[in-house]
Amino acid sequence: MSHHPPTTVGRALTVVLGALPFTVITLLVAGGWPPLQRWDESTAARAAAYGASHESVVDVWQVVGAVVLPWTSRAVLVVVAAYLWHRRARLLTVWLLTSAVAELVLVQVFRVLVERPRPVPMLAEAEGFSYPSGHATAAFVMAGALGVVLPSVRGWRRRFRLLVLVPVIAVVWIASADRIALNVQFVSDVLGGWALGLAILTATSIGFGLRPGLRRRRRRTPSDGDGTTTPPRAAVIVNPIKVGDGVAFRRKVTRALAVRGFDDPLWLETRVDDAGNAMAKRAIENESDLVLVAGGDGTVRVVCAALAYTGIPVGVIPAGTGNLLARNLHIPLDLDDALERILEGRERRIDLVKVHGDELDTDRFAVMAGLGLDAAIISGAPPHLKAQIGWTAYLVSAAKNINHPSVRVQLTLDDEEPIERRVRTVVIGNVGMLQANIPLLPDARPDDGLLDVVVIAPRRVTQWPIVLWRLMTRTNRTDMYLERFTGRKVEITAAVDVQRQLDGDPIGPGRSLTAEIEPGALLARVPKRR
Repeated sequence: MSHHPPTTVGRALTVVLGALPFTVITLLVAGGWPPLQRWDESTAARAAAYGASHESVVDVWQVVGAVVLPWTSRAVLVVVAAYLWHRRARLLTVWLLTSAVAELVLVQVFRVLVERPRPVPMLAEAEGFSYPSGHATAAFVMAGALGVVLPSVRGWRRRFRLLVLVPVIAVVWIASADRIALNVQFVSDVLGGWALGLAILTATSIGFGLRPGLRRRRRRTPSDGDGTTTPPRAAVIVNPIKVGDGVAFRRKVTRALAVRGFDDPLWLETRVDDAGNAMAKRAIENESDLVLVAGGDGTVRVVCAALAYTGIPVGVIPAGTGNLLARNLHIPLDLDDALERILEGRERRIDLVKVHGDELDTDRFAVMAGLGLDAAIISGAPPHLKAQIGWTAYLVSAAKNINHPSVRVQLTLDDEEPIERRVRTVVIGNVGMLQANIPLLPDARPDDGLLDVVVIAPRRVTQWPIVLWRLMTRTNRTDMYLERFTGRKVEITAAVDVQRQLDGDPIGPGRSLTAEIEPGALLARVPKRR
């Protein structure tokens, strides 16, 4: 027995569903189904009686009928096809012409097959059989085709599409109502025309690959610039506090996206009460093809956490104090350079880390989580100082917290036996580089499926230079001052409440922190390999 791939089965099913309404209506008309026949005859009798006593109204409908001829709809498609050919959208051009020809041929074929007489008496001249309505079919195909084409043509803004589509849809109703008002066709003839138009558009669009049918739409990329797909659209999530000149920033980002074929971006600003979660969800709902996030490490963390497993690429624009994820993904700190590297870059799957603890809802981080001194330094860095001197404000806070007390912790890696240490700080990292290129976790990689853990435990202030030397020289030797571990799951339990942090955001004191790797959870835009 043959097995069709899911794409083939999905397309075939879509074509069948698209043709189903026309098939049902045709069978009911050809078989003379009594309820439908009574409805058609009663509507035709009322139209004939009304027209006989309102000749001026009939005259108006006759003028309308002369304007909305099937050949008028077909002519519109030919003009649009010529425009698309000029825009080098060859596939759409051929599809439009194929749909128009299919409509012309199939209307005549089914009229001959069904051989349905027209209503009596008619209020206007009409030749041939009645089913299906050529006016309704041609108008429906025209409206549906333009609904596919306009979003696919680069440069058409949404308001222009609406200005075109609303009148076109109105033409479908007017052309259909004209046939009934002049009593030249039954209601079921018009319904059959709409259904035939739907079947034609479904079959031809699936055949030309313009619609993936029941599958979720194909993700668009800037390389799809041949006019056959909708231009990709980015969502830009911005922390306005972290972006200095918001007007200049917006202008630069919009221009960088536009020159690479993106549509107008969706702009979303974070709020004091929401660092980016609702904004990321809105970007998902709008089926964004790329999300750019500009803010501090906290904003980046929240947005990345919300976009986990969505398959939507995330580009991090450095705009905060630390910019640790951007640094570790080798994204430059200059805005123009960062935009170029992100938009001209590649997609890379990186890990995220699921974390929870006491008084902490389950969350995710992308860079590092810590318990002890590092969290105290982050909590103690004054916001105004960070705004003035950047990440060096953490050095000021470190000097103030140099005598931060040690704490006894229990550390459990995967399914191993717990170990106990008295530490100044414990840091769990998905990446390893701090500001000033300090390699806190030199072996950490954002896509290795592992967590890297560093335990820092100098007993006296005079031992800190030894720790710093070990860090700067990437010494792998393990001793009482500095130890490193790796695992997929890490559980830390402290004897007393201590400060904790996620990606540079203080999350309040507590005694526990549990982190578990989520391999490949996030699709990130990173610079190309050199």
